[in-house]
Amino acid sequence: MGKVLTHMTMSLDGFVADPNDQVGELFDWYETGEINVPNPNETVSFQVDEAGAQMLRDLTENCGALVAGRRLFDIADGWGDKHPAGAPVVVVTHRPPEDAATRWPTTTFVDGVEAAISKAKEIAGDQDVTIASASIIQQALDLDLVDEVCVSLVPVLFGEGIPYFAKLTPGHRLLDDPTVVQGNRALHLQYRVRR
Repeated sequence: MGKVLTHMTMSLDGFVADPNDQVGELFDWYETGEINVPNPNETVSFQVDEAGAQMLRDLTENCGALVAGRRLFDIADGWGDKHPAGAPVVVVTHRPPEDAATRWPTTTFVDGVEAAISKAKEIAGDQDVTIASASIIQQALDLDLVDEVCVSLVPVLFGEGIPYFAKLTPGHRLLDDPTVVQGNRALHLQYRVRR
C-alpha cells in the first residue's frame, strides 16, 4: 500500500507563497539545471540538477493521486486537467465548479479533507497519495492522515505570506530525522511522521 505524503516548496522562513499567492523565487530551482524531467503538462517544464531530478522522479513516479485545495486548484486553473505529477487530482471543495465534468474530466471534487484523502487512496491503489496545498496539509496533519512530510527548502526569506505549516490543533507533531538531498537552489527534506 502506498503512503500519504506532502510536498511543497518553502522559503527559509516557512512560506509557500507571498500574501498575494505569488511564488516569486520559490520555483527558481525548477529552472537551474541541465536535466529535463518530463511531465504530462506541456505548459510546465523542469530543468533541474541531478539531485532535483531524482527527487522529482521519486515524488512523481509512484504518485497515484494528488490532493489539492480549491484555492490552489483555481490559481493553477486546474493545471489544464494535466497535473505535472501525472496523476489524477482530487480537489477538496464545498462547491465543485459547474463545468467540472466537461472542463476537468480527470479531476474529482470531494467535500472534506478526510473524504478527499480516502478517495485519493482509492484512486491511487498501491501507489502514493501526495497532498500539495498548505491548508489541506495542515488539516491532514491534524487528522493524523500524513505518513511523510516533504519540503523543498529554498534560500529566500519572504517575511510574510502563506505558511506551509500553521497552528496545528493537537499541538506538536514529532517527525523522524530527515532524509536530506542537497540540490541547486533547494534543499530537499523528507521526514516520516511519528505515530
